Amino acid sequence: METIDLNKLALPDRGLALVPDGELTRVLASAIEEDGVLRGDITTSSIVPEGREVVAEFVSRDSGVLAGMDLLVRASQLAPLAGRVRIEACLEDGRLITSGQVVGRIHGTWRDVLTFERTLLNLVSRLCGVATRTARFVAAAGNGVLVTDSRKTTPGLRLMEKYAVACGGGYLHRIGLDDAVMYKDNHLAAVAPESLASTLSEAIRRARADRSLRFICVEVDRLQQLDVVLSLDMGLVDIVLLDNMDPSTLREAVRRRDACESRMLLEASGGVTLETVAAIAATGVERIAVGSITHGATWLDIGLDIQIDEVPR
Repeated sequence: METIDLNKLALPDRGLALVPDGELTRVLASAIEEDGVLRGDITTSSIVPEGREVVAEFVSRDSGVLAGMDLLVRASQLAPLAGRVRIEACLEDGRLITSGQVVGRIHGTWRDVLTFERTLLNLVSRLCGVATRTARFVAAAGNGVLVTDSRKTTPGLRLMEKYAVACGGGYLHRIGLDDAVMYKDNHLAAVAPESLASTLSEAIRRARADRSLRFICVEVDRLQQLDVVLSLDMGLVDIVLLDNMDPSTLREAVRRRDACESRMLLEASGGVTLETVAAIAATGVERIAVGSITHGATWLDIGLDIQIDEVPR
């Protein structure tokens, strides 16, 4: 993954950058194999006539934010779906949807539509759930603060889930271990307090010399650690993650940062909920990391309704 600023791209371009064709093919192929498609859909082949063409509608059973339909449209043009089904989106990803709304359609033989139904619904329902939960946090936090995601994603689906975060209006944190640096408590566990400044400075210079990075972030859980990070040479650290600090401590952290005229961004993290995010945003931090927008997301119920114009007699 190139170290481009994904957050500056328009949503369709972010989808292409985060989830390129090869990634779509990989995810769909794995999911289809997992579902036993390659060994044969016994139920469908035993009762559904061969060759009959149908159209089915993706219908939302709940209200939320749409995510993933644009990916499915592209996926239907790639292996292993290409030539078997065609998918069209009725709405763009990132749009608000309501219960009963048709968000897309799939064309193909009755057998193929039924065979791929669950795999496609699982993906789009999961992504809509992530986008919807993200949007709720963004709305609750209010303007002026970024709600960011984390690496707490479903194994194998990280890039798709981060795209869903973008659909919900969230801000993308690091994608993986290779595009940004984040020194957390376990990295610094063996560093003596008196050595923290020199150890961080040396490590950061090594990291920056290795490759182009999106940012350098250091996690602190005490104001004394923040003071050390603020004392580092300008330009070494981009973001300070303030871990599990209450609002009064967060406000003091902001005051200390502003007092030394540092350009470091402050990011609150740890146990953020829909009930607490507004108070955290009011402390003056620029960013709030919310891992639960991915790991705590509930699927949005999306169903598939097949349109049968004529029932065989």
